[in-house]
Amino acid sequence: MIRALVFDFDGLILDTETPIIEAWAQMHMNAGLPCQPQEALDLIGEVDHEFDLWKAFGANADRDALTQEHRRIKRALTEKQPVLPGVRERIEEARRLGLKLAIASNSPHIWIERHLPRLGLMEYFPTIRCRDDVTRGKPEPDVYHAVIAALGINSAEAIAFEDSKAGTVAAKRAGLRCIAVPNYCTRHHDFSHADLRLTSLAEIELKNLVARWAD
Repeated sequence: MIRALVFDFDGLILDTETPIIEAWAQMHMNAGLPCQPQEALDLIGEVDHEFDLWKAFGANADRDALTQEHRRIKRALTEKQPVLPGVRERIEEARRLGLKLAIASNSPHIWIERHLPRLGLMEYFPTIRCRDDVTRGKPEPDVYHAVIAALGINSAEAIAFEDSKAGTVAAKRAGLRCIAVPNYCTRHHDFSHADLRLTSLAEIELKNLVARWAD
């Protein structure tokens, strides 16, 4: 029996990932430098992954200044992003079905709790566990274990919605059902281990998912 839904945040509720790539590419273009978006795309959904985003700027570049500029551009782009398709509908449907709602994210609390109020979604997620709550980020299952413990349910009683390979792997390692909902930045990921793959959360109704895993 399904009792809870656990949502990733970045790329699943809000497209905070395309702005990362767009800001990075914009900075390279402004400097007249080549860049390979695929290199940056490979970082989506990962933590503790070493990659020099600024290698095209040379060994003597001020990486701290570049990072600050990237953060500024990315923030401006992110603030313009709406909630992704189907998110509000699935949240409202979950409430009608009496399902618990939670967020399991590789981002820190300060990031999640800054955007949820702006989007009008804070009240829907009484349980939020983030990268700063656990020792290891996704693809390790720690953040999902933390969410399940906070909800007071068994892992098999929850469905996770994720947009990245790292996220889906984390959810499955924790024993949850997992639905992959990739976006532009993660559509190239391998989701063969997920229970289901959708193009967006607008594609399916929760009642059908709950019925699918009713036993």
